[in-house]
Amino acid sequence: MKVRLFALLSTALLMALAAAPASASNLSQGLSYLALGDSVPFGFNPLVDASNPENFTGYPEIVAQRVHVKDVNATCPGEATGGFLSLTGTDNVCRPYRSAFPLHVSYSTSQVDFAVAYLRAHPRTRLVTLTLGANDFFRFQKDCAATPPGPTCALGLGGVLAVMQANLSTIFGAIRSTGYSGLIVAVTYYSLNYADPASVGGALALNAAMSAAATANGALIASGFDAWAPVAATAGGDSCAAHLLIALPDGTCDVHPTPLGRDLLASAVIDKVATTCPEDNAVICLRARD
Repeated sequence: MKVRLFALLSTALLMALAAAPASASNLSQGLSYLALGDSVPFGFNPLVDASNPENFTGYPEIVAQRVHVKDVNATCPGEATGGFLSLTGTDNVCRPYRSAFPLHVSYSTSQVDFAVAYLRAHPRTRLVTLTLGANDFFRFQKDCAATPPGPTCALGLGGVLAVMQANLSTIFGAIRSTGYSGLIVAVTYYSLNYADPASVGGALALNAAMSAAATANGALIASGFDAWAPVAATAGGDSCAAHLLIALPDGTCDVHPTPLGRDLLASAVIDKVATTCPEDNAVICLRARD
């Protein structure tokens, strides 16, 4: 991303679940979590060496640690919805990134094909998250700035958002077509500056398309926008000044989350998962689906 837009169980049991280490096999019991999307869940940071994917920690890794499951992070920086569906689909920079640097997970197919294959081969998957769509907008901006204009520019912003929503609906449908009946959580985008109408409007437009596709396919929504808003408010709405965005050497901020921003997104996912069972505990909710 490179432009601005935008207690039914006893107390003893609950304490034991909360205190157990993330690797505890008696909790994870082989359960897994598949993370899909772009550079936000990938954990991209422009200041570190991209040749080692372990340098990047996204919100999926934090979620997995906290709910005691294995995460498989198939995300790709620069992934757009068209490229997610096809290796020849409209891409932003995922394909160049994949050709130059390793991802968290190695695969040669499109991300959707990897997801479908993974879910069919791993029936004990209990959570899928998706953050995707911002790169559709970024590609649109680049196409409209080019001379001559690139192919997505002719669609107009409304057309780009409509294609994005349709592609996301296809993606959610593909996930369900595998027979996967577990939780799907769409994690929406934050605003770079909650005091800037353009930034807020851009984020909300992307989030509306993502949320509509998710809801139509039985997925839940974890609001990254709402997760950051209270913290950004402590700095006048500026996510950079609130230390939610990675600070760059020139004094500005990148558009990707700091550990603080990342952890707020992880908490939003965990809180949403916790709403799916009476115990209001994400660990128990995921295990209850086994």
